[in-house]
Amino acid sequence: MITTTGEVLDVLSERTNRVRLPNGKVVIAHPSREMFERREEIVPGVMVALEMTPFDFDKARIAEVVR
Repeated sequence: MITTTGEVLDVLSERTNRVRLPNGKVVIAHPSREMFERREEIVPGVMVALEMTPFDFDKARIAEVVR
């Protein structure tokens, strides 16, 4: 599992978000089950911790909001 941070650019739906990684790449991210219950915290401009697999660099899971 690869962990990184990113900035939420857009909330596409209640389950998908567009997030920019530190290297400038934009990925589609979905919240983990724990984060889905607190979805009001995921708004544009918020920094989030992401988990990605080494097999697909276009998708990620939002693990937590970074403060």
